[in-house]
Amino acid sequence: MPVRGKRYLEAAKTVGDGSIKEPEEAFELVKKSANAKFDETVDVAIRLGVDPRHGDQMVRGTTTLPHGTGKSKKVAVVAKGDKATEAQEAGADVVGAEELVQQIQQGWSDFDVLLATPDVMGLVGKLGPILRARMPSPKAGTVTADIGRAVKEIKTASRVDYRVEKAGIVHVPIGKASYSKEQLLENFQALVGALLRAKPAAAKGRYLKKISVSSTMGPSVEIDTQKAQAMAERG
Repeated sequence: MPVRGKRYLEAAKTVGDGSIKEPEEAFELVKKSANAKFDETVDVAIRLGVDPRHGDQMVRGTTTLPHGTGKSKKVAVVAKGDKATEAQEAGADVVGAEELVQQIQQGWSDFDVLLATPDVMGLVGKLGPILRARMPSPKAGTVTADIGRAVKEIKTASRVDYRVEKAGIVHVPIGKASYSKEQLLENFQALVGALLRAKPAAAKGRYLKKISVSSTMGPSVEIDTQKAQAMAERG
């Protein structure tokens, strides 16, 4: 059993008895428990009723959070001509074509997200063995003709990626502890709604199995999955 620090133990006192909470109360408790000296990130962990070992049960995509995550990312874009200019004007950190692909092949990886336009995917395909999960793909929303919009969404931290892990869990940051409860709830609603829309046809039984929310240094609070689903469906 891990040894918990004094700050964590103090924070744990604020989240109650560990019972399952409605979304509103859960976010109130997480905000109260965030007592670090920096603005902690609020993360959501959702266990889905899928088996990602099967390709037809993989859950992966992007969604836009109305209030962003509070953390911008470094964006590299593979594009040519007018699309390269569009990416630059939207605020991309690095833009290029053959030379950028070659740079990545040589080991450069100083970016958080790599975007590409559809017309250069023959070139980007060379990076598959290197990038693996970071490889641009249409399903993840990182291959798009609307490159300017994609860059802006990522640079303003309004766009987030989600991908189910081997254990069937999706981890996504949805804001900062300094956000209002209402902002966190609206971001949470957008995320859960996106996951519901991404439910694979092959998934059987209960889809949202468990939802927990926590701040960077704080204890987790479990959220009622039925209430979370109802909230997302209302939105």
